[in-house]
Amino acid sequence: MTYCVALRMDRGLVFMSDTRTNAGVDNVSVFRKMHTWAAPGDRFITLLSAGNLATTQAVISLLDERSKAAADRTPSVMGEPSMFQVARLVGETLKEVIAANAQAGQTAADPAFNATIILGGQVGEGEPRLFLIYPEGNFVEASADTPFFQIGETKYGRPILVRAFDPGMSFEDAIKLLLVSFDSTIKANLSVGLPIDYQVYLTDTFEAAHQGRIEADDPYFQTISTGWGDALRQAFNSLPRFTQLD
Repeated sequence: MTYCVALRMDRGLVFMSDTRTNAGVDNVSVFRKMHTWAAPGDRFITLLSAGNLATTQAVISLLDERSKAAADRTPSVMGEPSMFQVARLVGETLKEVIAANAQAGQTAADPAFNATIILGGQVGEGEPRLFLIYPEGNFVEASADTPFFQIGETKYGRPILVRAFDPGMSFEDAIKLLLVSFDSTIKANLSVGLPIDYQVYLTDTFEAAHQGRIEADDPYFQTISTGWGDALRQAFNSLPRFTQLD
């Protein structure tokens, strides 16, 4: 399992993903789930992946291989004219990889091979866009009504995003909010864990404004985790007492 989130903000995009993969409690590994392609002044594209590791690695490898010789290999994420066309290409590639791994004679891929992708970025003069791509290859786009996407183990970290996310908030507050969301998920599900990768994209820059990795011993993350727990207990204790049992 994994947990990845991307936010569509007024000033750009924010991405965050954990790095834990596991095949049982005694087989835990660290794999990067955030991948980026960029060309100065032309495009910036980031992909977050969740699901079968072999499937997601195959998708990344195919996209990466095709992007290294864009002039000779089409289609390519480095050659598509818009983010919509990039999303179509990624969806088709994901569907292709899943179908290739399906058992002979099946009409649909085994769910064990499935994966889901968040794709975000900016191409040329178009605005930054954010897409959620399903195993079937189809996708939906983030909007003012749905300004963020989650994939993987989403339920534990969703409440804080629904209650507190504001597209107009600062990038610093967005990162803080995501870390609270990740902390809640990590505490509730052992299949999600640190390190955590993050990236901030500022509109029209075509490069990462900020990116990094938060390790398990990161002092800021520990402060967020402890502080959020204390704040929840204080908020709970401040609520009116239930009196109907008196």
